[in-house]
Amino acid sequence: MTDTPSELDATQAALAAEHAAVYGYGVVGARIAEDRAGEADEAHTAHRARRDALHRAVRDLGGDPVASAAAYELPFEVADGEAAVRLAAELESRLAGAYAELVRATEGEARRDAAAALSEAAVRAARWRGAGTPFPGLAEYDMEGSR
Repeated sequence: MTDTPSELDATQAALAAEHAAVYGYGVVGARIAEDRAGEADEAHTAHRARRDALHRAVRDLGGDPVASAAAYELPFEVADGEAAVRLAAELESRLAGAYAELVRATEGEARRDAAAALSEAAVRAARWRGAGTPFPGLAEYDMEGSR
């Protein structure tokens, strides 16, 4: 079984994932079909709020919050609305992984917040894909809990 990251490290990783998601949703918003633009805008707003909350959490833990990159490499070309939907689903899946790690590393209110964020990411990913996945955020784990 892998070591559980420290609360600060897991919070920094979730913050970094939210920075990437905010950037990615900018791309999604530019390419998404009009009928899903509202959904993309809501997700973008939610991720900015989560990013800001994680920034504060890192500071509260005594850390220096990781800065966002000027740009992020996308996992594939996003030239149209269909690709934008795939990107949104991928962003949410990646966030679910980061929040699963944060759940493992925290307790109390911080764990409840991380679990809520994991749930929100899983629901968004399922909406974008049209189907859910078992154990969202934990796809990289085998049945014994190791990577």
